[in-house]
Amino acid sequence: MPASRRAGEARRRGDELLSIGAVLAFLRDDFPEVTISKIRFLEAEGLVEPQRTPSGYRKFSAADVERLAYVLRMQRDHYLPLRVIREHLDAIERGEQPPALPAAEARPGPLEEADRELAGSPSPGGVRLGRAELIAAAEAQERELVEWESYGLVQPGPDGGYDGDALQIARLVAELGRFGLEPRHLRAMKAAADREVSLVEQVVAPLRRHRNPQTRAHAEATARELATLSVRLHAAMVQAGLRARS
Repeated sequence: MPASRRAGEARRRGDELLSIGAVLAFLRDDFPEVTISKIRFLEAEGLVEPQRTPSGYRKFSAADVERLAYVLRMQRDHYLPLRVIREHLDAIERGEQPPALPAAEARPGPLEEADRELAGSPSPGGVRLGRAELIAAAEAQERELVEWESYGLVQPGPDGGYDGDALQIARLVAELGRFGLEPRHLRAMKAAADREVSLVEQVVAPLRRHRNPQTRAHAEATARELATLSVRLHAAMVQAGLRARS
């Protein structure tokens, strides 16, 4: 039985408010990937507002569970950002029809996503953002950026501004956060990226030291190509690993 129907039955029966663990159990059948961290994140984003006991424990109503199920379904089935989902929920609360959903389209696989991200990455030299601008562009909050920086995931430049790479990373980290992955979970990715940078540097460093400008330009082209191959290899390995476990 879908989570929203179970929640509706709980409302009709007048059951007591649910703990976050009980909510997780309600949702897991339809959304196996959901975690307590994900529920807390959606609460922090204002998409659900559970009651609090005097001791500070969260207590969720059936309506809260329905909202959570709606958010998770819109993310999973229609890939809507939280900003748009919030507009849907606001419309529903006003008794209006939510905005029309976009036409269904095939979700690109990991390799296609990797290629699209690389192709669409803004040029570091073409983007310079202040702190508030980066937070707005990533649809994040100040406390999140502080945490990302504490784990070395996003770093400002010497002038305190953020380039296109920082913007791209911030957006991806924010998107992973919407699935319950916190910065501490991403330390392994950062460490792996640092190792890959070292491998690329071993190949291109001799070329960069060359006096010939054409050779140095070749070094930059080689570095970009190696970075692309590295990202595609990572995506392919993740895809193969997930298939092996399915």
